[in-house]
Amino acid sequence: MDLVDFARGPALKVAFVVFFIGVLWRLVNVILLRHGRMLSEPRRSVGAALLGGIKGMGSRSWPHPEFIKRTVTGEALGYSYHIGLFIVILFFAPHVIFFGSLVGMRWSTLPNSIITIFSVITLTLFVAVLSRRVGHPVLRHLSNFDDYFSWFVVALVLITGLMATAHVGGPYQTILGLHILSFDLLLLWYPFGKLMHAFYIFPTRAIDGYLMTRKGAPS
Repeated sequence: MDLVDFARGPALKVAFVVFFIGVLWRLVNVILLRHGRMLSEPRRSVGAALLGGIKGMGSRSWPHPEFIKRTVTGEALGYSYHIGLFIVILFFAPHVIFFGSLVGMRWSTLPNSIITIFSVITLTLFVAVLSRRVGHPVLRHLSNFDDYFSWFVVALVLITGLMATAHVGGPYQTILGLHILSFDLLLLWYPFGKLMHAFYIFPTRAIDGYLMTRKGAPS
């Protein structure tokens, strides 16, 4: 068994098991949290509150005008590299084949050259995000191991993917194996770090919008 076979065989299977069990465990824990009963009289109907929850997902995904001047750099970096990751992960032909085999469907891909450009841009934005975090006194104070290690595992997937595409750094099979292993590491870490925000971000904003609307406050 060579490195590629190990990475996409037993290592990937273990990583997926840990990922799915870990994510399920985190979600169940959140669902089972005890919530205080609303003691105030509802100001809006349940239907209006549900619409407020949907609105809240959008309104809380963009900063208020009062703060945009101070947060525009972080917002621009965050949205840009998330879009880049989305494109690279979901529209690179080998990725489509891999994920398509998991869900039983295929979709259109982008040319390799376009994916490479987006990968380089995304990695550059990723480095800018790290530089901003390290150089900003408040962000640096708030950051912990989770922030840096989560950054590392995602950046490692990007770097090894670019190396494999460009055929640099060693034999292609070796770099490809390292790329798959880095993805395995990402799956293993995912349920235990802040990468879990992908599962939390929209439901929590919807719940917040629902509760605020129910109380009569703008969502």
